[in-house]
Amino acid sequence: MNENTTAVILAILIFILYLLPTLLAFARDIPRRKAVTLLNIILGWTLIGWIVAFLWATLEATTPEEV
Repeated sequence: MNENTTAVILAILIFILYLLPTLLAFARDIPRRKAVTLLNIILGWTLIGWIVAFLWATLEATTPEEV
């Protein structure tokens, strides 16, 4: 593979990993997904901010579905 292709693929994977808490929050449809997104974008570059956003996205209860 070309070096540029490898760099682009690696950058995309890092970007997806960085936004993993946001993706999980939207996939799980938690009520405060916008707050998780803000925390992830603003403080996600720190390891503590990313861990807090990840735990928040995975541990918060989801919204009940209407029947």
